Amino acid sequence: MAQVFVRSILRKHRSALLSLSIRSNLARASQTPRNGDPLLPILGRSLHFSTGLPRTPWLFRPTANFCGIPSLDHDLKSASLMDPPPEKPKSKKGQKKSAVDFTKVDPALLPTVILVGRPNVGKSALFNRLIRRREALVYNTPGDHVTRDIREGIAKLGDLRFRVLDSAGLETAATSGSILSRTAEMTGNVLARSQFAIFLIDVREGLQPLDHEVGQWLRKHASGMRTIVAMNKSESLDDQGLLTSEAGEAHALGFGDPIAISAETGFGMAELYETLCPLFEDYMLRLPNVSDNHVPDDTSSKTVESDESKVPLQLAIVGRPNVGKSTLLNALLQEERVLVGPEAGLTRDSIRAQFQFEERTIYLVDTAGWLHRAGQEKGPASLSVLQSRKNLMRAHVVALVLDGEEIAKAKTSMKHAEVVIARQAIEEGRGLVVIVNKMDLLRGRQNSSLHEKVKKAVPQEIQTVVPQVTGIPVVFVSALEGKGRIAVMREVVDTYRKWCLRLPTARLNRWLRKVMSRHSWKDQATQPKIKYFTQVKARPPTFIAFLSGKAQLSDTDMRFLMKSLKEDFDLGGIPIRIMQRSVPRKVVDSKSSKNLSVRLNARARSDKRTTTSEPVSS
Repeated sequence: MAQVFVRSILRKHRSALLSLSIRSNLARASQTPRNGDPLLPILGRSLHFSTGLPRTPWLFRPTANFCGIPSLDHDLKSASLMDPPPEKPKSKKGQKKSAVDFTKVDPALLPTVILVGRPNVGKSALFNRLIRRREALVYNTPGDHVTRDIREGIAKLGDLRFRVLDSAGLETAATSGSILSRTAEMTGNVLARSQFAIFLIDVREGLQPLDHEVGQWLRKHASGMRTIVAMNKSESLDDQGLLTSEAGEAHALGFGDPIAISAETGFGMAELYETLCPLFEDYMLRLPNVSDNHVPDDTSSKTVESDESKVPLQLAIVGRPNVGKSTLLNALLQEERVLVGPEAGLTRDSIRAQFQFEERTIYLVDTAGWLHRAGQEKGPASLSVLQSRKNLMRAHVVALVLDGEEIAKAKTSMKHAEVVIARQAIEEGRGLVVIVNKMDLLRGRQNSSLHEKVKKAVPQEIQTVVPQVTGIPVVFVSALEGKGRIAVMREVVDTYRKWCLRLPTARLNRWLRKVMSRHSWKDQATQPKIKYFTQVKARPPTFIAFLSGKAQLSDTDMRFLMKSLKEDFDLGGIPIRIMQRSVPRKVVDSKSSKNLSVRLNARARSDKRTTTSEPVSS
C-alpha cells in the first residue's frame, strides 16, 4: 500500500512540474508576467532555480522533501528523472617528448650520470628507481656504508636513456688507506668518464657540514661537469609545505636550483626529467654522426642471434670471502673496477661489468663472499649472500674461486661452503669452472712440493664431491699478478660452447646403435628397446630416450649413456640430463586381430595334424 501511495504522489507532482516548466518558458518568451497566474507570488524570482548541485536525479538529492519530492527552490531543468549525459573527458596535454630517440642510440654513446653524495642519502635507492630493478643493496645503516663499489646500469626515465653510476658515500675527512678513502679515490677516477652528476642530499636531516664538503670536493674534481642538486626523501615535506625553506638552504651549495624528489616513492621524477632532457639533447646533438650511431636493424640482429659466438655470456665469480674474487675481476677487465684489499667481506654488492673477449660480449658478476649459515647474519651481510645466490642462478657459467694457499695448508681442498656452491651450480644446470687462486704464494724450492700437491689434489677432490659431472676444468692462476687470465677465459668460453651444443637426431641415433651394441646387458630378454634418441633443448643439453613398451632404463644404463655422451661428444664439465618416455605399442583393429587369430589357429592345427598323421602313415 505504501508503494502505491508513493507512486500516485510521484505521478501527480511529475505532471505538476511539467506544467511549471512549460509556463516558465512561456513567461520568458513573452517577457511579461501573467497577473492571473497564482504560482507567481510563490515562485517570484526562483524561476531559474539555480542550486549549483550536480546533475543527478532529484530523487537522490539530499535536499529533497517528503517522499523524495524536490522543493520548489530547485531547478526544474536539473530535476530530471533521467541521468545527465556523461561529461566529455578533458583533453590531456601531450606529454613532452625528447627531440632525440635515445632508444635507438648505441649504449656506449649515451650520456653518463654519476650519483654522488654523503653516505646514507638514498643514492642506491635512486639507482634502482632509474634502472627499474632492485639491483643495488638498500639498507639503513647510518654508521656504516653499504655501497663500496661503482655500479653501472642503463637508466630509463620516460623516453630518456642514459648510463647511470652508483657510487659510494663520500667522506673527505677519511684517513689515508682506509676503506672510505679508497672508495673516494675510486669515485674520483670514475668522474673522468661522466658528463653529468646528481648531487643528493637528505632533506629530512637538512643541510649538513658534510654536504658542503662534498660540494667542495665536486668543484675540485669535476669543475666543468654539470651538477644537479636533488633533495631526496621529500615526500613527507611536500604535504607540510616546508620544501621552500629547504630549497633555500640547498641553493647555498652553489649548483643552481635544487629538485625535490623521493627515490622511494617516485615523487619528483617528472621535474627531474624536465631538467635532464634539454641537457641530454644538447649533449647528443654535439656528438658527430648521431644518426649513424643507432642500434643495427632487425636483419642484422637476427644474424647476431643465430651466431652463438655473438650471444652474451653471463659469468658469475663466486667463492668464500677473501679468496681473490674481486682481484680476479680486475685482472680480467685489466682495470681497477672494484674495491680490493686484505679485509674479508669487502665486497657487498654484486657488481656487473661488461667486456669483450675474442669478439664475444661477456658480462662478469663479482659476488660477495659466500657465508655458511647466512640466516644467522643480519644487516647487509645477509642481503649480500641472498644476492649472490640469485646471481648464481642467473649465470650461464659459474667460476668457483679457491684459495691455493689454504689448500696447501689444509688436508682438504674444498670447504663446506665451496662444496655447496659446486653442487648447487650443477643442480641448477650451469657450467662449472674451478679457479685456484694465489698460486704465486707457492713458488720457490721450499714450496715446490706443495705446488705439485695442490695441482694433483684439487681435480681429484672435485671429482669426488661432484661425481655426476666428469671433466670439470681446473685452472691455476695468480690474479694479483694477472697470470692465467687468458687460460681462464678460454676454459669459460669452451664450457659455454659445450653448454649450448645441439646435436642432430640422425647423428645421435647412429651413435646410439654403436653404443647399444657394445653395452653388456645382464638379461637380453628384459633389455629395453630404445626406438630413437633425440635432443630437446640445450643450456644444458637435455635428451629424451623413447622406449618401446613399459620397460625403463636402470640407473646403471643411464650412467652408461651419460658417460658415453660425454666421452664421444666431448661434453665434460657440464651437466647432462636424460629423460625417458615410453611409446605404447600400436593397437591392432578387431577385424585384423580376428583374422590373425584364425590364421594362427589354422597353422597350429595344420602343424598338429602333420605331426600326428606322420606315425599313422608309417
